[in-house]
Amino acid sequence: MTIVKNTTVKDIYTDGACSGNPGPGGWGTRIEFADGQVHELGGRDADTTNNRMEMQAAIAALEFLEEANIAETSESPVTLHTDSEYLKNGITKWIKGWKRKGWKTSSGKPVQNKDLWQQLDKLTQNLTADKLSIDWRYVRGHTGNPGNERCDEIARAYSHAQPISLRRYASDTRKTQKSGDKSTKSDPRDTSIDKPEINTATTQDSSQTPTLRFYESSPQETANDMATSKNNSSQEIVRIERIKNTLETLQVTDEIAKHGYLITSAELADLMDVNASAVTSRGDYWAWRNWTVSRIRREGNQILWQLERIDE
Repeated sequence: MTIVKNTTVKDIYTDGACSGNPGPGGWGTRIEFADGQVHELGGRDADTTNNRMEMQAAIAALEFLEEANIAETSESPVTLHTDSEYLKNGITKWIKGWKRKGWKTSSGKPVQNKDLWQQLDKLTQNLTADKLSIDWRYVRGHTGNPGNERCDEIARAYSHAQPISLRRYASDTRKTQKSGDKSTKSDPRDTSIDKPEINTATTQDSSQTPTLRFYESSPQETANDMATSKNNSSQEIVRIERIKNTLETLQVTDEIAKHGYLITSAELADLMDVNASAVTSRGDYWAWRNWTVSRIRREGNQILWQLERIDE
């Protein structure tokens, strides 16, 4: 299948979503071109995990680059943005060790999602052979980044089998389709188009001449400014204390990892400053800051976890 040939890609965004983890999942991919156009992809799986959907979104992006021969027009690496540290660290750091150890982790366990990691590895090698490299960038999710937010919207729509319109590059003349068919698993390139509308309304008549106005601060406004300055100083002190607390937490975490101590979900949640449910819902193997987190075993009602430094 031929799609969007000989074009320059500016940025790629990917995201995955899953209800239940494992459960119904979806993924979304957004390719942004240098000419301002956008091409969006999406798909779903009825029984999957969040990590697999994050990986599938990236796989679709790399397949797109390979099929569209982007290497022919790209003079620099293509930047791929993901909010999954598991995906970013896996493909840029961990995968070399996994391959060297026969697809085993540093603790000797089989690598989870091996099939998708091998697919990502092959695609990366193929693109490298075509002299196209990927610059993997981590972007924090749900912080207002337009590309990430859009991919999250697509992924969630597919995970719930809900219709959503996808934008496609104008040179692609296929007809518009809607997602949401529960009976089939979407192809990475099974997309629909929603041409963007251009808002031509203006907030000011072009014939009007802008007027430059000057204002003097009143005594009350001056007092307010002083109060604001004092408040900002207090906020700075709070920020510094927060950073100090973070440093102490990271040092403690490093000691735990160094000695191989096993910790409970509640203890790990305290380190991460999240609810215990946010720990257990992430799966058996994932990344947090400078460490990989592995689920080791269950003792009674407690799940025990082990931390390992990524750069060691």
